[in-house]
Amino acid sequence: MDAHAPSFELASPKGPLADFLIARRAAVTAAEHGLPEPAYPRRVPGLRREEVAQLAGISTDYYTRMEQGRVRTASRPVLTALGRALRLDDDQQRHLFQLADPYAGEQSDEGEQRVSTQTVRLLTNLVDTPALVLGRYHDILAWNPLAAALLGDLAAMPPAHRNYVRMIFLDPQVRAMQDDWPARAREAVSSLRMAAGTYPGRPRLRELVGELLRGDDDFRAWWRQHLVTMHPFGRNRLHHPVAGSFDLDWQALTTVDDQEQVIILVTAPPGSPGHFALRRLSSWARRQALRPSHPPPGSGGPEPGNAELSRSARC
Repeated sequence: MDAHAPSFELASPKGPLADFLIARRAAVTAAEHGLPEPAYPRRVPGLRREEVAQLAGISTDYYTRMEQGRVRTASRPVLTALGRALRLDDDQQRHLFQLADPYAGEQSDEGEQRVSTQTVRLLTNLVDTPALVLGRYHDILAWNPLAAALLGDLAAMPPAHRNYVRMIFLDPQVRAMQDDWPARAREAVSSLRMAAGTYPGRPRLRELVGELLRGDDDFRAWWRQHLVTMHPFGRNRLHHPVAGSFDLDWQALTTVDDQEQVIILVTAPPGSPGHFALRRLSSWARRQALRPSHPPPGSGGPEPGNAELSRSARC
């Protein structure tokens, strides 16, 4: 790393709760609450501190101390009232609760995430469906050959580069494939922000976010906006260098044995351009001998590189 490169932190010295409140206050206008505009121009965008406090039914001094980082937690009723004042949606409200939880991140194991044999078998059996498993920071823990055909030869990547958010921003091929890259990229930032609220200060998260803050101006701008929105399913249009342009649907499923792992399945309606594109990619993956992350259960010992994969999933 360049010794002269700027240093970036997950949060300011005020703390993540204060940073989130400041960012959300700037995004809400007085008109949205039906408040009268003052006779003099506002010095800052969005609501003033006293307006947020009034809308939430708390004192201006108490709210000011929250934004200054002198108060770093609050009761659930106060946080709920602040959520209404800041017009938070359900995802943002859950994020606010996490940021104000003094024990956030302490409940989970900091060790490596292992993908179960049953999940590996599922990915292996999905021969016509790209499938992969994301860890708590969106590290790609497991994948089948068709997922590698879609995203690139994952087995050939350095383990630390095998991260969905990193690939969206810093992998030129994955970035160029996205028809609406800004929308996909903002979704990725939002998901990582949720992870930062759940696992504050973890070494792997700090490493990943630090690299992205240094490496991409858009990530830096969106990270500072505290975007928080989760999408369990969606549709993307891709421009793939092998299979052409097509639409694919995706959905995220949480595993039962590890709530911090998410299975991503990518599908297309039968007979659609996306369906035929996946068939072309499947044939291409076989010709290229693209490897899955794990051998099929019962096929022998671990594939070379899996020890590296496990190490990359450590916090």
